[in-house]
Amino acid sequence: MKLLHELYLYRQMIFSLVKKDLRGRYKGSVLGFLWTFINPLMQLIVYTFVFTVILPADVDRYYLHLFVALIPWIFFSSSITGGASSVVAQKDLIKKIYFPREVIPISYVTSCFVNMLLCFIIIFLVMLFTGSVWNFTAILCLPVVWIVEYLLALGMAMLSSAITVYFRDLEHILGIISMVWMYMTPVLYSIDLIPERLQSLYRLNPMTSVITAYRDILYYGQVPNLLTLSEAVFLGVGFLILGVFVFSKLKKRFAEEL
Repeated sequence: MKLLHELYLYRQMIFSLVKKDLRGRYKGSVLGFLWTFINPLMQLIVYTFVFTVILPADVDRYYLHLFVALIPWIFFSSSITGGASSVVAQKDLIKKIYFPREVIPISYVTSCFVNMLLCFIIIFLVMLFTGSVWNFTAILCLPVVWIVEYLLALGMAMLSSAITVYFRDLEHILGIISMVWMYMTPVLYSIDLIPERLQSLYRLNPMTSVITAYRDILYYGQVPNLLTLSEAVFLGVGFLILGVFVFSKLKKRFAEEL
């Protein structure tokens, strides 16, 4: 409760850091904020070409099947890889003034989250112009999945950012882990392709439940399975608690290490 109270008192600082990150992300580039949409669209084009022309996937409207999973994955991946260096990047601020150190990963993940929400505009437009099935009861579940993924990403970012202060190589290791993690998550393929004997193993991956819930809502046009949502909520909250616990233990010596 003390931490929540402190974060509330420093809420303006969080908003300022989020705004600064969003403005500075593409500062000086010709296309500016349009890169928010161009990056995922280019990935979508490449993957769609590979899995519809070179290695055809037996999935109807593969572009949508991929897109509704790719956008959330980019957010999650950016949160843990970029979030890992977020505390180190603010070392001057940490040395100069006191503030809850949790503000740093929270502001970084929140800026990535805002980027993802903007990209969802493209998903909705694609659904609209391709005549996709709109189940408004299912759409109402979307904010729940957003919040769950945000909590999961925040927990992972807190964990990685705290450890990176003491072990700088983690920032680079996470790039490799993120790549492997993506292929071990049903982003590029359907979860139905996973052999039944491996299904339980895949369920240990917190992003499996999250991606499945997104696909249920936006691709299949159905309310996510209650078990899927429960798994996502449980894993999201669990990783957040773990991240906050580790961060609170390690933050005491941040200034010394930095």
